[in-house]
Amino acid sequence: MSTEVTEQLGHGRGDAPESTRHSRVFRPLTDIVEGKAGVSLMLEMPGVASEDVDITLDKRVLTIRGQVAPTRPANLDLAYSEYGEGDYERAFTMSEDFDPERIEAELRNGVLTVTLPRAEAAQPKKISVKVA
Repeated sequence: MSTEVTEQLGHGRGDAPESTRHSRVFRPLTDIVEGKAGVSLMLEMPGVASEDVDITLDKRVLTIRGQVAPTRPANLDLAYSEYGEGDYERAFTMSEDFDPERIEAELRNGVLTVTLPRAEAAQPKKISVKVA
């Protein structure tokens, strides 16, 4: 894996933003895929709706948060539960090789894909050789 995207250490501990919600905060499992055009992050965020995803880029730190709406059965008391509901948060430090204006995100089947295109200046250049 390239060092162009690294996890921001410290998030999810005492220096994370305070939450007014009384729920757990999970660190979503993430795959990072690198190609010639850029990098894609794929984060598992089951139960999060697209309108409840918040992605910010501030001083090269990409922070991704997702809120899960509680799914308690109406008019029933929960007798036993193994499923742990909670919100998601993860942060990554970005290199300067990415174009922040072209970052895109898509949520499909509980997986958030964030596409980070390389800036034009960081794209590899092919140099042609002329015949003399």
